[in-house]
Order: sequence, then structure tokens, then C-alpha cells
Amino acid sequence: MATPTPTRHRKRGHDPESVLSIAVGVFNERGYDGTSMEDLARALGVTKSAIYYHVPGKEQLLARALDRALDGLFELMADERAASGPAIERLEWVVRQSVRILVDRLPYVTLLLRVRGNSGTEQAALERRWEFDRFIGRLVIEAAAEGGIRPDVDPALVTRLLFGAVTSISEWYQPARGASADDLADALLKMAFGGLRV
Repeated sequence: MATPTPTRHRKRGHDPESVLSIAVGVFNERGYDGTSMEDLARALGVTKSAIYYHVPGKEQLLARALDRALDGLFELMADERAASGPAIERLEWVVRQSVRILVDRLPYVTLLLRVRGNSGTEQAALERRWEFDRFIGRLVIEAAAEGGIRPDVDPALVTRLLFGAVTSISEWYQPARGASADDLADALLKMAFGGLRV
């Protein structure tokens, strides 16, 4: 009977996904502008040249990370459930899905919410984010016009307060503490729509 060949243990290399995930953690901790390629190499436990095997530079990592946050929101906008039915029900669905996306992609959304437009990449991400904000604003106005939202509240204010509440989750939410995305969405919808619905 042949003796099995001993397996070699070697250090697991990074794939593009793990490089991106670790980079986002460093960006959120140190700030994108405060993060150097040396910082990223140290966090990954590799040389700078090993990072360049995966990406041309730091800004491409930022672009991929911001796309990860924004692509989820744009998929939501394109969904049939955001396009048909009473506007108030579509708005509730969009809020619920936004909370799920935020929780599912928390580090990426956190990074998105911190960009200020200091580069072409950040500016492009902000343009996409504003497009989503305008989509929500139109949905709130439509819900008000259909009579689904109380007439004594300003739709522009509703939009800001509602999505201010959603985005604030990124500042305090800790997945390890037990509340699920559905728990958060249920609580938010009860509080917000309990006061908004006619």
C-alpha cells in the first residue's frame, strides 16, 4: 500500500474579493485619503507589488467598493416591485430593501456615505447616489399625490428624514449584537410609516 504524499501547507494567497474586503476595512478605519498602498500591503500581509497583481492602484479599489454599494441600490430601482402598484407600498418596499442592502453590504455602504467628491471616482459615485436619492424623492411625491402620505407633511422633508434614518444605521449597527436586517426594517417601517400613512 502506497504511503500518502504529505500535503504542503502554504500561506493562502489573496483573491480579488479578499483584497477588496480588507481594503474597504482599512479605508473605513483610516479614511480613503489617509490610506497609503503601504497601509494596504501591511493589512493584507503582502508586498505592495502583490497588490498591483490584483489592481492598478488604490483608486480602482475605491471604485470597486463604491460600485458594490451602489449596484445593490440600482438593482432595487430596476426591480418591478419598485415600479408598479400604489406608490406608498412601493416606497415601503424600497425602504425595506435599502435596509437589507445596507446590512448586507455594510462596509461598502459605510464607505460610500463617507465620500466627499475629492476625486473623479468619488464624484461619479456621488452622482449615482444622487440619482438614487432623486428616485426616492419622486416616489415620495407620487405617494403624496396618490393620497398615501398625509397631506400635512412636506414630501421633501419626508425623503430626507426617511433616508437619513436608513443611512444612520451604518453609524451604529453591529451585526454581532443580534438584530437582523428584517428586524431593523420592521422597526423603521412601523415608526416611519405609522406616522406617514393617511
